[in-house]
Amino acid sequence: MQATVAQIIEIMNRLVPPWLAEEWDNVGLQIGDPQLPVQRIWISLDPAADVIAAACKNKVDLLITHHPLIFRPLKSIDFGTPGGSIIQMAVQHQLAIFAAHTNFDIVSDGVNDILAQRLGLKQLTILQPIKVEASTQTEVSLCASDEGAYGIGRIGLLDKPSSLNSLVSMVKKKLKLNFVKVSGDLKMKISRVALCSGSGSSLVPAFLSSEAEVYISGDIHYHNARDAESEQRAIIDIGHFASEHLMVEALAQRLKQLLTEAGISAKVKACTIEKDPFRYL
Repeated sequence: MQATVAQIIEIMNRLVPPWLAEEWDNVGLQIGDPQLPVQRIWISLDPAADVIAAACKNKVDLLITHHPLIFRPLKSIDFGTPGGSIIQMAVQHQLAIFAAHTNFDIVSDGVNDILAQRLGLKQLTILQPIKVEASTQTEVSLCASDEGAYGIGRIGLLDKPSSLNSLVSMVKKKLKLNFVKVSGDLKMKISRVALCSGSGSSLVPAFLSSEAEVYISGDIHYHNARDAESEQRAIIDIGHFASEHLMVEALAQRLKQLLTEAGISAKVKACTIEKDPFRYL
């Protein structure tokens, strides 16, 4: 059975409910015609120019991203600007773009859980709970983590205690990283790990209020490291890209399964051309 953009969005909204998104966020259909048919779907972290160009070249009908294409209200669409040219390209090739952002961070089995599972953490709980209005909880059993609680970040246990130095080596190996930024005594013993995918500096106070000895995230500020240092805690900054890019393949596999169960014939592919914009020279 061939599906429309709207039907794929309906499936995505069951998987990653839009009502879980933060108030400041912009999730859902960013651009496109909901009634157009979908044969090819790509999953990517960013709606970057090279991703959009490759999707158009490969005749993709729907691009599902983590980061929104349109984050702040637009005052104009100038095709001569980088953002405007992306919109122009998508419109000309009838490429629909859909984003699942903070709702995918918060939902159970979302980005934070994907990262925690890759690192082998057990007995996961939420780092910073958030309040979700009861009237919006239409499919609680599918979305809730930690017995009905919702929130950003996770805390989990290692299989066995490890030194910070050994944990850093494990993180680099599991995430295929050459470098990470580390703050803390490398001989420190770690048994409980806090983490947050993406930009996690705002959750450092929640980490310091928890029993976790180390915090793994991206975009950590200098003074965050000083605050952790003063409390004899540790921080591993793995970068924004590495902490979230895991979601691409995971979501592609999950969506494939859901489409198969629904009898929908659209092909789903994880975009493979994305790279971390930062390099260490």
